[in-house]
Amino acid sequence: MHRLTVSIVLYNNPIPMLQKAIQSVLNTSLDVTLYLIDNSPTDELKMLASLDSRIQYLHNPSNPGFGTAHNIAIKRSITYGVKYHLVLNPDVHFERGILEKILAYMDAHLDVGLLMPKVLYPDGELQYIAKLLPTPWDLFARRFIPIKSYLEKLNRRYALTFFDYSSTAEIPFISGCFMFLRTETLSQTGLFDERYFMYLEDADLTRRIGKISKTVLYPHVSIVHEYERGSHKSFELLKTFIRSVFIYFNQYGWFFDNNRKKINRETLQKLGYDIV
Repeated sequence: MHRLTVSIVLYNNPIPMLQKAIQSVLNTSLDVTLYLIDNSPTDELKMLASLDSRIQYLHNPSNPGFGTAHNIAIKRSITYGVKYHLVLNPDVHFERGILEKILAYMDAHLDVGLLMPKVLYPDGELQYIAKLLPTPWDLFARRFIPIKSYLEKLNRRYALTFFDYSSTAEIPFISGCFMFLRTETLSQTGLFDERYFMYLEDADLTRRIGKISKTVLYPHVSIVHEYERGSHKSFELLKTFIRSVFIYFNQYGWFFDNNRKKINRETLQKLGYDIV
């Protein structure tokens, strides 16, 4: 039985970048299967499957979106009784041994359903992508108010930039760039909500997992994420982001969300934030 399955969703990505991600996954002592779910219009990236027998390539030209494509692989993992599944971005890479350390931590902490490591930019700078549950204002301000001093103040709380990433912590919103998931937990919570094409499906899934299990930042291992904020560069992606915002807040509440308030307050208290 495979101890770990991994899925990467592709869409016309540069091959050198994909090769780094694939090598990171396969350079392991674990018994691993890597699913490449290709949402590109053509199957030009199919050649990547020839790199290793542990790769399974699935062409999905209808491009149903990020979460829906990952669900294809996750469903297979659950069907085959695989214990863990990693959702991985194509622009992420990491050193040998990272997966082994994370899996060992998950084996030793059965109350954890979702884990993300420390995430770095290519230059080694820390990425603050572990967050509180968002409010409408958090998302609006970060996208449309380019005032550095104000955003620094907002991000100190929302993006937890006050936290030094020195210890493992429960986080209510974990980025979809690297989600190490316990499949038994997913069998209870459900998979990615397929109404989301892209954006906030990770916030939604983290929140659902957090109802029955811990969702943690594990900063004792790190990955590199060549992060690009697509919605800031493309009008079409901005529209996609706005649609996801409406789906998310229509479900959980725009301004009256008592669970969000409670979860965020508890998170800040545990991390030592001075709540006034």
